[in-house]
Amino acid sequence: MFKRIILFFIVISLFLECAYALAPSAKSAILIDAKSGKVLYEKNAYEKLSMASTTKIMTAICAIENGKVDDVVKVDSKAVGTEGSSMYLGYGESITLKNLLYGLMLSSGNDAAVAIAIHISGDEKSFVKLMNDTAKRIGAINTSFETPNGLDGKNHYTTAYDLALITKYALSNPFFREIVKTDSIKIGNGEKTRYLTNHNKLLRIYEGATGVKTGFTKKSGRCLVSSAKRNDIEVVAVTLNAPNDWNDHKSMLDFAFDNYENANIIKTGDYAISINVDDSDIKSVGLEFLGDISVLKNKNDTLDYIIKYDIPKSIKAPVLFGQHIGTAHVISNGKEIGTVKLVSKNSIDKKQTKNLKDEFTKLIIKYIQGV
Repeated sequence: MFKRIILFFIVISLFLECAYALAPSAKSAILIDAKSGKVLYEKNAYEKLSMASTTKIMTAICAIENGKVDDVVKVDSKAVGTEGSSMYLGYGESITLKNLLYGLMLSSGNDAAVAIAIHISGDEKSFVKLMNDTAKRIGAINTSFETPNGLDGKNHYTTAYDLALITKYALSNPFFREIVKTDSIKIGNGEKTRYLTNHNKLLRIYEGATGVKTGFTKKSGRCLVSSAKRNDIEVVAVTLNAPNDWNDHKSMLDFAFDNYENANIIKTGDYAISINVDDSDIKSVGLEFLGDISVLKNKNDTLDYIIKYDIPKSIKAPVLFGQHIGTAHVISNGKEIGTVKLVSKNSIDKKQTKNLKDEFTKLIIKYIQGV
């Protein structure tokens, strides 16, 4: 009886531990694969909510894509003294767009957001339109921006899913990655020197953390977007209105790394299939994959997939080594998860035709020699 009681409590403890790992304090949350966008966990992920300063993820990527980071920005009076978090810009101050972006993402400068918006688009309204257009273009169709900094507004909202999509998109930009993984930095020089520390403390306390942004207003509550990479797996976690956001994210990220792995399906240089060769003494040539395909899967699941080859029935000689001949499509659960080129593993020469004149000459010589 005593052993049964002990076993019961062990089972309950394990259940609670798993439940906590999959039940963040957030009103809305999502965890996705940063490469494919595959959803690994979600809680009310499609509910429209305020996002606070996580807005600045979109502000940053729009600025990077539409501006030149080495441009010198003269700070407009409208940016100075913007309410909320600040990098304390001065009116008329000259500062590079690059340093404004660091101030935006590390210090969460609301003033930096306004200065960036005016520099890129001429005014905040036009820049906000750029943000909304970009959101729609990448599939974040349930997102609406009113400001570049995330101050509350009636029509300023997103979903955890949309914010994860936006972050996945932004992380594809190397300079954005460089900024959001920076723990601290010194920018400027002389009287304008600033020492910035990233508000995202996961960079300091979580192994493999790579970004990205914190946020808070009274209306939105605590908002956090994080990313982390271990063992060639990178994931993005989003929580909106999360009283215990740091622990939420540590649990969600741990859940991903404890339960998922990359399964290699195709590797560059591996043999794929052979194809017939016409007009050659060698009747076929092997094709190999030119590219890698891997997919994130639960460690306990079996990955089912097929490879479909888009190649001609045959190819005429000559065939060059590395010649592009077709394409391989990887299909899993009825969905294409990747394509790679197929190239020849060898060179194949054209069939050698006999020169009749040379053969006739050889016969005459043999005849003479035999006489």
